[in-house]
Amino acid sequence: MIELLAIAVIVGMLWVIGSVVGLVFKLVFGLIGGLFGLLAGAIGLFIGGLVMLLILPVIALSLLPVCLPALFLFGLVWVIVHAVRRPATLPASR
Repeated sequence: MIELLAIAVIVGMLWVIGSVVGLVFKLVFGLIGGLFGLLAGAIGLFIGGLVMLLILPVIALSLLPVCLPALFLFGLVWVIVHAVRRPATLPASR
């Protein structure tokens, strides 16, 4: 009976040691993977920003014919409003 208890204790200790080793591996690789993920995200944001800086003017110019009527309308309203408005009068000094 003592031999069975000794075997159970040894197997239990090996199980606990294996679990702790697995926990350490999982923690270390999780942290390393998280750091690589953060680095990849930062590089992706940088490259995405550069691509946006290069592509955004092309997209704006390609959408100009669609927006041109609205721009003309806003410009016409602006000209009418500023043409009708009288200049501000200064208060008379005493």
